[in-house]
Amino acid sequence: MAALLAAAGAVFAEKGYDAATMTEIAARAGAPIGSLYQFFPTKAVLADALLAQYAGALMALLATVEARAAALSPAELAANLLAVLPSLKVERAAAFALIDARPDMVAQQGALRAGLRRGIAAILRAKSPALPPERAAAMAVTLLQMMKGAAALGDEPDLAHGREALAGLEHAAGLFLKDALG
Repeated sequence: MAALLAAAGAVFAEKGYDAATMTEIAARAGAPIGSLYQFFPTKAVLADALLAQYAGALMALLATVEARAAALSPAELAANLLAVLPSLKVERAAAFALIDARPDMVAQQGALRAGLRRGIAAILRAKSPALPPERAAAMAVTLLQMMKGAAALGDEPDLAHGREALAGLEHAAGLFLKDALG
């Protein structure tokens, strides 16, 4: 099943949802088409499973950062947060291809965004337990945008100063956290 999901992610990322075929996904996974249909009776079911897997991977990464948050400096916490989205580059590309192609995914996209914000807020509260929940929620919105910026920088293959730009973004996020968390 993992091979089928990995193949689906690669095909969706390369071709988009509409152009991807179940036959091509099965072939990419090296599996008989019947095996694919046994687990995923339709392309929509496969897409939903892939998006759920991506969301689960993101939440697991955030939980790992949360477990270490208290021991991290603001700069280290910023670097850890900004590394989350880029670490799932292929999965993110597939998720975006699915969300962009399927109007019915708007609710899932909103739920994913809300889950990310809650996860980031939990990290901030783990780092600074006295931080009011409302303040943590507001900061999570800003940090998620910074995380998206880090992912976008990583997606630009021809950006001559990509590493320098990412370092600047990490520095800004570190200062934001230092100012807010002390």
